[in-house]
Amino acid sequence: MDNNNQGLEKNLGLFSALTLVIGLVIGSGVFFKPHAIYTITGGAAGIGLVIWLLGGLLSILGALTTAEISAAIPKTGGMVEWVREGFGDTLAYLVGWCQTVVFFPATIAALAVIFAQTSIILLGVGESFVLPIAIFTIIFLATLNTISVKLGNGIQVIASVVKLIPLAIIIVVGLIKGPSVGNGVANLSPFMAQGASLPSVLAGGVLATLFAYQGWIDAGAVAGEMKKPEKDLPIALIGGLLIIIAIYTIINVAYLFVVPADVMMKSDAPAALVANALFGRVGGTLITGGILISVFGCCGANLFTGSRQPYALAQTNSIPFSKTFGSTTKNGTPAASTVLITIISCIFALSGQFDFLTNIAVTTIWIFYILTFASVMILRKRQPELHRPYKVPMYPLVPILAIAGGLFVVINQIVTNPGQSFIGIGVTLLGLPIYWYMKKKNA
Repeated sequence: MDNNNQGLEKNLGLFSALTLVIGLVIGSGVFFKPHAIYTITGGAAGIGLVIWLLGGLLSILGALTTAEISAAIPKTGGMVEWVREGFGDTLAYLVGWCQTVVFFPATIAALAVIFAQTSIILLGVGESFVLPIAIFTIIFLATLNTISVKLGNGIQVIASVVKLIPLAIIIVVGLIKGPSVGNGVANLSPFMAQGASLPSVLAGGVLATLFAYQGWIDAGAVAGEMKKPEKDLPIALIGGLLIIIAIYTIINVAYLFVVPADVMMKSDAPAALVANALFGRVGGTLITGGILISVFGCCGANLFTGSRQPYALAQTNSIPFSKTFGSTTKNGTPAASTVLITIISCIFALSGQFDFLTNIAVTTIWIFYILTFASVMILRKRQPELHRPYKVPMYPLVPILAIAGGLFVVINQIVTNPGQSFIGIGVTLLGLPIYWYMKKKNA
């Protein structure tokens, strides 16, 4: 089997790839996940900062590993095709099914919920408005994406620029002014809460950060369009994620300079809490507005991408009503698939719990990430002649560490939160009878 990436123009350099990695990853998690992390650490700041570093390290290991198979097999479908090469059609189908019914809907719902929870702070209304705002947000964005692809993309472009503004302002002002507003360096301790279990704290905390680091897997898909993927791709992945790790760590230090971890853990919107402390009500409102635009754009981007998953499954007649879900409007938008994703997302949003939803999404999708990492090793043995524009460095150490790290986080989540974990896993496994039914029908 030989893949020379024919048909793809090789015009992407190192800087383009580096900025792509940063743009794909930085989103809403950096503004809202400190709440979950410091709750898991019991209000201990020191281990919380270490957890941000570990989540980034695991993401680097995963990105370096996945880049090899994405460069060698640059097919539309991404992870579906990579898992197919390693483990066959059944598990490949479950990847697409999981993305359709769990990962994207749970992620969209989580973003809509946190958008609503932050909005009611600005609007000064009660908790009863969270669900109506969240569901309206999902439906509104779905409508925009159905009307026009350009309109949906326009929102994402604006949000991508706006999200950097509150990040930069909080970092600069928080580090300079923070010590006079809060307790500064004193808030960086204690390192660990008394009686806390280190393995549980690390596994639960890293799981929370993985939502903030989500997106790196899509960066490897551009390997076929890079001028020098074997040289520039690992630099872009490592460099981009190192920059993101630095940003996440520094902004958390800025947060902690202003508000201690045991206070931040009690706030659903810690970045807004810090912004209000730094800039007062008016300034805090403006910063929070910028954060909301970022979250709104992230929600729209996930809805845009997620709506393409059932459409892709329908192209191979792999789901019921494939003729409907595989259709497009006159504007070229997959309206039926968008409606399906919207309905499932709204059902998930009824939980009204941001961390609950992100944990379901991350735990479930990371099972397939681990299978992708393993596929890299399987293909090294099964297809040694496969053209690989880029090879993972320090093989097999990097893939093994990526698999081990992923298993540690996923297994701990399943053991400590079995009910939560099996919602995502159970809904994913419902795809098996549908796969067998459609396979028999098509045969």
